Amino acid sequence: MTTPPAAVPDRTPVRDGGRTPVWDPDRTTGPRVLLSSVSSDSHTWNLVFLQLLLEEHGCDVVNLGACVDDDLLLGECRRLGPDLLVISTVNGHGYLDGLRLIGRLRTDPLLAGLRVVIGGKLGVTPQTQDSHARELLEAGYDVVGGGGDDTGRLTRYLQGLRDLRVPALTGGASPP
Repeated sequence: MTTPPAAVPDRTPVRDGGRTPVWDPDRTTGPRVLLSSVSSDSHTWNLVFLQLLLEEHGCDVVNLGACVDDDLLLGECRRLGPDLLVISTVNGHGYLDGLRLIGRLRTDPLLAGLRVVIGGKLGVTPQTQDSHARELLEAGYDVVGGGGDDTGRLTRYLQGLRDLRVPALTGGASPP
C-alpha cells in the first residue's frame, strides 16, 4: 500500500473569476513579474516595451496597464504573489507616486518583502533625477532607474533573479 502525497495547497494565481490561470506552474520557469505604471501615469507604450523586454529575459509577466490605483495594485500583488513588481513612469510623477506606493507596500505585512523596481521619469526636471532616485532607494525600492541606462540596470537585476522562485503570497497566508 502506498501513501498518497501530502496535500499541497494550490497557490496558482487566477484571473477571470478563477477560470484562467495567470501563471501556469507547468510552464512558469522564470520570475513572475507584475508590471504597472504609477497611478497618475496614462502612458502605455512604455509598459508594452517593458513587457516585451521582461519576457525576452525569461520572465512571465502580468501587465496591469496604466493609471493603476494604489489599492488595486496592492490587491493584485496580494492575489497574484509575484516574485517582482516593476513600476514604470513617463509623466514625471514617479517620485511622488512612487514614494507613496512603496510606503504602502513596505508597511503591508504580506508585501513588505516583495522585490520592487521603479524606473522612468521620476521628476519634472532633470536636476532632481539623482536625488529622487536616492530617496526612492532609501524608501525601500530594490532598484531605481531614471537615467540613460534604465533597461541595462533592470536586465542586470533580472539576471540575479533568474533561478529565484519565491512562493506566491496568497489569501492572508504568511510566506514560508
